[in-house]
Amino acid sequence: MSRFFNAINTHLRRDLAAYRAIVCLPLRTINYTSQKHVGNGDSTMVLGKRWKDTAETVIIGGGCVGVSLAYHLAKAGQKDVVLLEKSELTAGSTWHAAGLTTYYHPGINLKKVHYHSIKLYESLEAETGQAVGFHQPGSIRIASTPVRVDELKYQMARAHWHPTPQWLITPEKIKELFPLLNMDKVLAGLYNPGDGHIDPYSLTMALAAGARMYGAQIYNPALVSGLTPTSDGKWDVQTPYGTIRANRIVNATGFWAREVGQQIGFEHPTIPVHHQYVVTATVPEVKALKTELPVIRDLEGSYYLRQERDGLLFGPYEREEKMVLQDSWVRDGVPPGFGKELFESDLDRIMHHVEMAMEMVPVLKNADIINIVSGPITYTPDLLPMVGPHQGARSYWTAIGFGYGVIHAGGIGKFLSDWIVTGEPPYDLIECDPNRYGKWTTVPYMCAKARESYGFNNVVGYPKEERFAGRPTNRTSGVYELLKGKASMGFHAGWEQPHWFYKPGDDAGYKPSFRRTNWFGPVGRECKLVMEKVGVIDLTPFGKFMVKGKDSHKLLDRLFANTMPKVGLTNISHMLTPTGRVYAEVTITQLTTGEFLLITGSGSELHDLRWMEEVVVEGAYDVDISNVTEDIGVLGVAGPKARDVLQKLTQEDMSDASFKFLHCKPIQLGGVNLRAIRISYTGELGWELYIPHKDMAAVYQAIMAAGEDEGIDNFGTYAMSSLRLEKGFRGWGAEMNCDTNPLEAGLDYFIKLNKHADFIGKAALQEIKAKGLKRKLSYITMDTDDVDPEGNETIWLNGKVVGNTTSGAYSYTTQQSLAFAYLPVELCSVGQKVEVEMLGRKYPAMVVQEPLVLTEPTRTRLQKKSKA
Repeated sequence: MSRFFNAINTHLRRDLAAYRAIVCLPLRTINYTSQKHVGNGDSTMVLGKRWKDTAETVIIGGGCVGVSLAYHLAKAGQKDVVLLEKSELTAGSTWHAAGLTTYYHPGINLKKVHYHSIKLYESLEAETGQAVGFHQPGSIRIASTPVRVDELKYQMARAHWHPTPQWLITPEKIKELFPLLNMDKVLAGLYNPGDGHIDPYSLTMALAAGARMYGAQIYNPALVSGLTPTSDGKWDVQTPYGTIRANRIVNATGFWAREVGQQIGFEHPTIPVHHQYVVTATVPEVKALKTELPVIRDLEGSYYLRQERDGLLFGPYEREEKMVLQDSWVRDGVPPGFGKELFESDLDRIMHHVEMAMEMVPVLKNADIINIVSGPITYTPDLLPMVGPHQGARSYWTAIGFGYGVIHAGGIGKFLSDWIVTGEPPYDLIECDPNRYGKWTTVPYMCAKARESYGFNNVVGYPKEERFAGRPTNRTSGVYELLKGKASMGFHAGWEQPHWFYKPGDDAGYKPSFRRTNWFGPVGRECKLVMEKVGVIDLTPFGKFMVKGKDSHKLLDRLFANTMPKVGLTNISHMLTPTGRVYAEVTITQLTTGEFLLITGSGSELHDLRWMEEVVVEGAYDVDISNVTEDIGVLGVAGPKARDVLQKLTQEDMSDASFKFLHCKPIQLGGVNLRAIRISYTGELGWELYIPHKDMAAVYQAIMAAGEDEGIDNFGTYAMSSLRLEKGFRGWGAEMNCDTNPLEAGLDYFIKLNKHADFIGKAALQEIKAKGLKRKLSYITMDTDDVDPEGNETIWLNGKVVGNTTSGAYSYTTQQSLAFAYLPVELCSVGQKVEVEMLGRKYPAMVVQEPLVLTEPTRTRLQKKSKA
């Protein structure tokens, strides 16, 4: 038996009382009242500092994230920045973190966060005079199966258009960088020079020094005992020393986030997870090395390993069935006084990972353990943090749910600081929007997803990934029970929505791949259905709002760059940020005079609602905005025979002359009163039916029965995505977001710069237009084999990176792959040839005239013109 195993067994047999004496620091009670005294005159001194009764921003929580925000706000010039920490800086999860830093992130936007963090940490010691203990030996993600190699190639294709240094390296290079590896199973590696690790305590103290240097005030110990909103949108923050009136508050309290949120009525979906890592004594082979070893992440073994002085530090992520949640804290709260304590270790849980680590790094077999750390880190259901202003409470911001707080701290501090100072996010980070969760995020769901996410830390990151724990939630459409046995379901803001449908003989089920997989053929069948017959799709996950009141028209003219539709009409409109970037795309229908129905994407529901509510308050508009997302179901009926089917079920004249494109009417369909809008995101003849939720199943069944002779069937979102790309329809979150302006996205038709109302972003857009664009959205086709573009692939020309795709798919109508892509304006001409990188190859591509397939309204108009 190895010495490493012997050391582990010694720890398992260790007397529990002795273990607690060594590892678990005693709980302590802080006497807050003894810390306060009054100085000369009216100045109140607290903890040796002048007490502030007012503040621009109060940050609650003194971990690395909260202190980073204080540093960035103060450095940006904001006056009266106050940070309150209930015990000591770094208490909670920061002090015991392993301190890993990496440029790598599978998500496009979080790469920017990691990049900003590392660049800050590189210069922080020189700026503040405080050592941070930053080591940058690089890191290697190890692929030991062919699928893992594909994953690395997939990530490389998404990295080249970012400034992040990242390379795919051979086993020979890996051995050179990490000579202690057993190379028997190593096939390739993803190398990030500049990665490494940092001392979390020293980092936080340096950030605190910088925050104070720029004028921020940090009070600790200073418990926040109450939060009271004021009528003017500010907050009274109660502490044992007095109350601070703050223009805004930021919850950065780590695993106390739920308790702070509960003070103002929120149940934030955050839960502490037990994470363990092991530190060894000196390893002779490590000590003999002349340079520090890079951090390795063994993806199949699901662990990280780095050098710690002359030894090694090893941290695994246990399987879902073995990992431990501290769910009692969700129920009962964090024990009073807990701050710099640890949990009892349980090395039985990680033995599988230990065995794999010893196989990969054989010197570990003879290493002696000198420390085991088992501490709480905070997880959200999807593993991503909750960052930004929170819908439902004015001037309340969150920076919580960080499973990787050290690498996120610097970048998130800057991101939030820029947003607070300028009034808009500096770049798109909607995947971390706290408003992606809602009341459907129950405690059982949160626990199930946190278990899954922890266990999924190092699973293969496929495109179109689905995770099934905790599903379905209480958000199911009126047709879910009818469809769940026929379709592969996707998850959208709590809703189950069909991605594609399977027939007898199909290879059913969720079978992810980096190449075309089991859904490819069935999705082509669904596209053919919509192009030639008639299909039905469940669109219930759309976010839906009713806006009405005396100032409704005035408000929407301020919010949106398009003119408002007349009664009974519909249009596509965009909310812009003050600097002219696209915050949201919304379909607007004026139902009656001053009453509007707004439809947005499923993932944008509370994201958009918060923005609108903020503008209402700022402009003192007399309006009422109701979120009716869960009250109304939506069915889309599309295809050349859609009119024939619907006409069988209603007395309303559905003809082209009577029911025109982008018109809305209240109709009775199959005996149910609903609203029909003639629109379809497939670009084909179609209607969206807005149905009371309780009547949705009945309407669906009536439509399917009426359409039997027309060959009606179901289709899903994969087919809709392919069809919308063929028609040249842009998608929010891909072709347009907070990183793009509408002019470069080709949305000029929807932007009315000459309208009288001064919509948000108008002046900025006028300036952008006057200066001219540097890049534009282009439409490209490509020659591929068994792989299609997803979006975010790198585009090359003559060996240089020139752009990136935004979304892509296979066009079943024209039998080729296509994508939208941002290119420099000089490369946007039709016929321009480029290359698109996918899975390690560069595929030939060409800019073409959009769209590949004309929309039904356009085809109809041209036919009428031809006849005339």
